[in-house]
Amino acid sequence: MIETRQLRKVYAAPAARRGAGAHGTSPRSTLPVSAPAAARNPRASGSIAALDGLDLQVREGEFFGLLGPNGAGKTTTIGILTTRVRATSGEAFVAGLDVAAQDVAVRRRIGVVPQRPNPDRGLNVIENLAFHGAYFGLGQAEAERRGMALLEKFEIGDKATSKVDELSGGQQQRLMIARALLHEPRVIFLDEPTVGLDPQARLALWDVLRALHREGRTIVMTTHYMQEADELCDRLAIVDRGKLLACDTPAALRAQAPGATLIDLAVDGDAAAAAERCRLVDGVSRVDATGPDLRAHSERGGEAIPALIRAVEDAGARVQNINLSKPSLETLFISLTGRKLD
Repeated sequence: MIETRQLRKVYAAPAARRGAGAHGTSPRSTLPVSAPAAARNPRASGSIAALDGLDLQVREGEFFGLLGPNGAGKTTTIGILTTRVRATSGEAFVAGLDVAAQDVAVRRRIGVVPQRPNPDRGLNVIENLAFHGAYFGLGQAEAERRGMALLEKFEIGDKATSKVDELSGGQQQRLMIARALLHEPRVIFLDEPTVGLDPQARLALWDVLRALHREGRTIVMTTHYMQEADELCDRLAIVDRGKLLACDTPAALRAQAPGATLIDLAVDGDAAAAAERCRLVDGVSRVDATGPDLRAHSERGGEAIPALIRAVEDAGARVQNINLSKPSLETLFISLTGRKLD
């Protein structure tokens, strides 16, 4: 249903302040509106590769997740697949259509749920859906009929004549999903759909997404929540800095996590020297020094902690804090990138 081949997107570095006014402000930005936040950093000195040769394949009817931290390239990927962002190079296809050459046809086959709800706040709920339907050639009566059916399905039918600002965050996100489904697309894209929701609203939205998946819809979702990816997705692609690091089922990815237990040690002192000593501890398969912290993978679990503390002290440092984590998507991500998913 979806395929990308060597997909690459490079954003130019912020240009010099050409035409800056007396107060040093440029009359308009030189960056595309879809550029990641990092690309807007005035300290940046070179171009930013948001995607670097990304290859993906999503099967029909699959719930597919793009998992990675902020700035990993997830939103850029969604932007290209939904025709909002032009790739620098490579190819992307949705439902067999080239997203660059057949963008109008692609848009008729997809529904998009943005990271933040963006309804027209001057209209009520059902008017938002009817207005959206007009973009796809739906008459008002048909759009309202479909819209009411979706609102009832998502348990917000009683809000049809309410203004958007009268809806909770979770209800607004359900409205966005109803809007995305109104023209009966083949693929649904959701960009961080539960960001900003409270735990109860997040779990309720998970139920909505599970129901859509049971209907056989192809769903592509970006997220940086481990539990969300694990609970919902058939397969996950772990991405970071624009590169694909791993792609498989959540269970298969967890099985790739090294070591039975990840032990994080906050160290006061020379972490690099302490890491060298810790690598000699029996049952420790790997130790990484990241700033003032050590991350050790141990087959012995918590039993290795006393020996690790002694190794740190032998290096002339002190352990200030200890945290243990069982093998998970988080530990796999750390093993692939050397940093946490946040």
